[in-house]
Amino acid sequence: MAVPKVCGIETEYGVALRGAADANPVLASSMLINGYVEHRKIGWDFDDESPGRDARGFAREGAAPPEVETHLVNTVLTNGARYYVDHAHPEYSTPECADALELVCADKAGERVLARSMQAARRILPEGQEIVVYKNNSDGKGNSYGTHENYLVDRSVPFASLVRHLLPWFVTRQVFTGAGKLGAENGANPVAFQISQRADFFEEEVGLETTLQRPIVNTRDEPHADPQKYRRLHVIAGDANLCEIATYLKVGTTAIVLALIEDDFVDKDLSVVGPVAAMRVVSHDPTCRAPIELADGGTCTAVELQWEFLRLAQKYFDETGFEACGGETVGRDVLHRWEAVLGALERDPSTLDGRLDWVTKLNLLRAYVERDRLSWDDSKLSLLDLQYHDIRPDRSLYERLVRAGKVERLVEEADVTTAMTEPPSTTRAFFRGRCLARWPDAIVAANWDSLILDVGSDPLRRIPMLEPLRGSRAMVEALFEECTTPAELVARLAS
Repeated sequence: MAVPKVCGIETEYGVALRGAADANPVLASSMLINGYVEHRKIGWDFDDESPGRDARGFAREGAAPPEVETHLVNTVLTNGARYYVDHAHPEYSTPECADALELVCADKAGERVLARSMQAARRILPEGQEIVVYKNNSDGKGNSYGTHENYLVDRSVPFASLVRHLLPWFVTRQVFTGAGKLGAENGANPVAFQISQRADFFEEEVGLETTLQRPIVNTRDEPHADPQKYRRLHVIAGDANLCEIATYLKVGTTAIVLALIEDDFVDKDLSVVGPVAAMRVVSHDPTCRAPIELADGGTCTAVELQWEFLRLAQKYFDETGFEACGGETVGRDVLHRWEAVLGALERDPSTLDGRLDWVTKLNLLRAYVERDRLSWDDSKLSLLDLQYHDIRPDRSLYERLVRAGKVERLVEEADVTTAMTEPPSTTRAFFRGRCLARWPDAIVAANWDSLILDVGSDPLRRIPMLEPLRGSRAMVEALFEECTTPAELVARLAS
């Protein structure tokens, strides 16, 4: 059986420092984090960071894996998340979650953390200056920044099998994961509007990079778990979503497809010819009817290929159950919503307004085009496109639609607020978050799979957390109730 699909999302937010002579994005990003974390920041333990390790056992000549930037602002929050400066962006990495619905709440909590950070930074900035944050993936000037997903995968699955099946998956899932975007970039053919913000920036099928020569399937082999049992699939072929249904489907369906691959359940070759070019073909066609060429000699649309994946998923769950994909409740709901969305995309994509970001944005822009008689290259539309992604609640066009009741939500706002400070209860994030909340002065550093504690005597103690599902509330809550000091905790764990 496939291993449980523990998952998380890392979002690099777009950032602008307005009103300053030197609009340094690294400084702006640092101010956001320092403003939000008013007390002691828990440092990140970089000892296990190895972004250059390639799942294929080799990297192409000249490959440039991401640099480990140990000198930039970096902290861990009591909800188990990591909040830090990545290159020139504030990045929020959710805590590990056990299913797609839990991750929707954790990801939405990240948006609220960034909004709170902007408020905090405003209090310390000079008069007339403001830091503004956007949850998008392109600045419209040729630069793209990532939204990365992470999934727990069985180490025994050949990486070549993952590549073979994931290439057609990532090419076609854009029809419900895209965030929508005006125009084209990176040398792509001109287009008025496209489905995905990231599609134009992929230039390789498989590779290690994330910022140059971006691959559809990323080969970073950095499991953040027991390396003998697991790998972490690091997905960079996705957009930053605001619509909760889009995030839910993005993660829930990908978890299902990974379970299909692990259990060798894909019974036909769904490969597409020229995946890099096909990414753009799919993204550039908001009608979702453009044909893509299949390796077996035929053609189909992205939606038709998605129906094939759904057929396999329905058969898989009939035979194996939902254990690997978040349990029956979430698994059945993902299947139901996946089927409904594909049906709507075939009939009339515009009916998915309020559920998918690209459709919601396209309908919004069309309304302005018709009302104000604008052309699709009008600069006013570009500003509206960007404003959709504004994280400030009073300026965001997306949040305006939410307040008007035009966006379908999956999680309660009270739960999102709680998730800003409280970790998920189902994974090791609970143990990490509880330790940080109870004994922040004793935590020397943390990362995904360990904590380093100062228990008052030499040496420092490292607590390994190599099993992502160990350390949940059910497993350790009683331990926290019984231990009053970090030393007691370490002693109990050692025994």
